[in-house]
Amino acid sequence: MDDPATCRPTAVHPSYSRDHGIAFSEAVRVWAKIACLSFGGPAGQIALMHRILVEEKRWIGEERFLHALNYCMLLPGPEAQQLATYVGWLLHRTRGGIVAGALFVLPGLVTIMILSWVYVAFGDVGLVTGLFFGLKAAVLAIVLEAINRIGRRALRNRVMVAISAAAFAAIFLFNVPFPLIILAASIFGYLGARSGSAAFSGGGSHGPATGFVLADADSALGEGVPEHARPNLGWALRLSAVLLALWLVPVMGLLLTFGTGDVFADIAVFFSKMAVVTFGGAYAVLAYVAQQAVEHYRWLEPGEMLNGLGLAETTPGPLIMVTQFVGFLAAFRVPGSLNPYIAGTLGGLLTTWVTFVPCFLWIFLGAPFIERLRGNRALLGALSAITAAILNLAVWFGLHVLFAEVDEVQAGPLSLDIPQITTLDPAALVLFAISLLALFQWRVGVVPTLFGAAGLGALWQLV
Repeated sequence: MDDPATCRPTAVHPSYSRDHGIAFSEAVRVWAKIACLSFGGPAGQIALMHRILVEEKRWIGEERFLHALNYCMLLPGPEAQQLATYVGWLLHRTRGGIVAGALFVLPGLVTIMILSWVYVAFGDVGLVTGLFFGLKAAVLAIVLEAINRIGRRALRNRVMVAISAAAFAAIFLFNVPFPLIILAASIFGYLGARSGSAAFSGGGSHGPATGFVLADADSALGEGVPEHARPNLGWALRLSAVLLALWLVPVMGLLLTFGTGDVFADIAVFFSKMAVVTFGGAYAVLAYVAQQAVEHYRWLEPGEMLNGLGLAETTPGPLIMVTQFVGFLAAFRVPGSLNPYIAGTLGGLLTTWVTFVPCFLWIFLGAPFIERLRGNRALLGALSAITAAILNLAVWFGLHVLFAEVDEVQAGPLSLDIPQITTLDPAALVLFAISLLALFQWRVGVVPTLFGAAGLGALWQLV
C-alpha cells in the first residue's frame, strides 16, 4: 500500500478515512435517473450532474467536481460520460465507474437504435418530424441554461472571460482545431498558476458570485483521497490489459476474418481511430465523422448527417451517439448476406462498443494520477483555463436550429458562419422563447420543458 504522504500533502488534502455512507444500490438509481434525463448535449448533461451530485445529493464537492470535469475535457471522447464514470469510480471503485458510465450510454443507445429503424422504415413522418422540431428548440434553451450555470463558475474573473473570448474567436473566426485551443489554454493556465496569479487559483471562486458552494470537506466523499483512488501501477496495467482486449480483439477479429473493405471491419477500424484522435468532445467529433463518413466512406448523405445529429440532440445520452446512427446506416446499406435491419443493428452496436470502451480505459488508467495531483496549483490553473475555453459550444447548434440556411464566409484566414436572416424560422423562435421562459422564469424543469416543446412542435406540424 502506498504511503499516504507520497500521494498528497496531508495539510491540504487529508487522507481518506471516513465511510461516505452512499449505498451502491442508491447510486445505481441516481445514475439511472441522470442517464434518462441527460438531454441537451454535454453542457446540459454536465449541468444536470452538477445539480444532482453536488447541489442535491451533496455526494461530491464543487472543487472536486470541476477538477474531474477539467480532466475529462482533456480526453478524447464524450466528456460528460467520462465524468460520470470518474465520479462513479470515486464513490464505488471500478464497478461504480462501469455502472455509471454504462448507464449513461444505455438510454441513448436504445433510443437511437429504435429511431434508426423508424428512419429507414418510414423516412420523414409528419408527427415524428414535429416532435423533433419542438425538441430541438427546447434543447437549445437547455444548453443555454447549462452554459449559464457553468459560466458563472468558470468565468470568475476578467482573465477567464478573456480566455473564453479568445477561444470563441479562434474557433468561429479562424477554424483553429479545438485540441490546439485546449492545449493553449492549459499552457496559459499552467504558467499563470506557476506565476502566482490569483486569477488562476482554485477555491470557492470556481462557484457563482452569489449563492452557496459546497466545499469538498462538507460533501459525503470528503476532500481526502479514497484508498482505491491512489495510483497503483499493477492494478492499472491489469485493468488496462482487460479493457484493451475488450476493445481491440473484436476489431482485429473482424479485420482478419473479412479484411479491409468489409463494412463491419471498416466501422470497427474507423470508430476505433476516432476514439483516439478526436479531442474536444462531441462537437469536435462531429466534423471529423461527417467528413470521413460522407466524403470518404460514402456511408450516408450530408443531409442525413444532420438528421442523425437531430436524433442525438433530442434523445438522452452523449451527443456522440450520432455515431451509432452512422454505423447503423453504413451496415444497413451494405448488409452482405444479412437482413438489412439485422446488419444495421449490428453495425450500430459495433460502433457504440468501439466508441465507448476506450472511454473507460482513459478514466481508469488516468484518474488515480489526476486525483493525486488535485492539490497541485499549477495543474489546477491549467485545468481552470480549459473550463473557460469550452463555454462557446452552443452557438453552432443555435444557428442551425433557428435558421434554415447558414453560410460560411471566407475572408483570408477568417471563416465565419453567418445565418441568412430571411431563413429565420418563426415557429422555432417562438418555441425556443417559450422554452427559455419555462426554464428561467417559470422554472418548470428540464423534462416538462422537453415534453411541452415536443407536444407544441407536433401540434405545429399537424396544423
